[in-house]
Amino acid sequence: MLDIPALFLVALVQGITEFLPVSSSGHLVLLPQLTSFADQGQTIDVAAHIGTLGAVMVYVRRDIFNMLASLTSRASRSAPHRHLIGLLVVASLPVIIAGFLLEIAGTDFLRAALIVALANLIFALWLWQADKGAVSYDLTAPDSPQPDWQKMPFKHALTIGFAQIFALIPGASRSGVTMTMARQLGYDRLSAARFSLLLSLPVIAGAGLLKGVSIYKGDISVDIASIAIVAGLSFIFALLAIRWMMGWLAHANFRIFVIYRIVLGIILLGLIANGSL
Repeated sequence: MLDIPALFLVALVQGITEFLPVSSSGHLVLLPQLTSFADQGQTIDVAAHIGTLGAVMVYVRRDIFNMLASLTSRASRSAPHRHLIGLLVVASLPVIIAGFLLEIAGTDFLRAALIVALANLIFALWLWQADKGAVSYDLTAPDSPQPDWQKMPFKHALTIGFAQIFALIPGASRSGVTMTMARQLGYDRLSAARFSLLLSLPVIAGAGLLKGVSIYKGDISVDIASIAIVAGLSFIFALLAIRWMMGWLAHANFRIFVIYRIVLGIILLGLIANGSL
């Protein structure tokens, strides 16, 4: 079992950064390099992802219920939710295919600190540029908290899906690139963020399944206590982070995340230059 402080730190980093546009994978790659803690390993990674998956399922539980109900209903009110299912399927396909191919090729070269630093800088600048654009598609009506997903065409979902492939680079941020592309296409910030949250469901579940299979085939020992601690804490931190982000974007822009990522990227480049990383 890892030390409790190490488990707490992994859960804190994963929970807070998974849905904010700052890259959870980039932070987790850097965690053992910037601290005295050992690499948390695949088992703990899976546990942390299970926790964050649970958090987003709780937050979008109404969307999940409506989508499931729409599968057995022909009522016109279910059409937007059936359309949403189609959007998520279309948007998920590119990263599923790319992730499978990358898993075969190997991803160790992407875990370098330099890759994380440059990805933070590049994708922060893209987010800054995209967020300056005007809103062409405002999916949220004033009298309804739920976006009208029928206003999003499948070609936009596919475009967001292709952008999501960049998330396979640690430091790029899955939530960041999906929200950035949605803003680039002209969607309002809250709709962009909510679609990113919904899109995380198949992606996190799929990634967790792949890692779980890898752990099973590798006959890696499983520490139930560590898994429970990390999953539980990740769930709490992720739910708090999601609620904060959605509240923030209701009245502000993405600038705070852009500044954070640029500062982080510059600090990392400095640490690499002086040999600390």
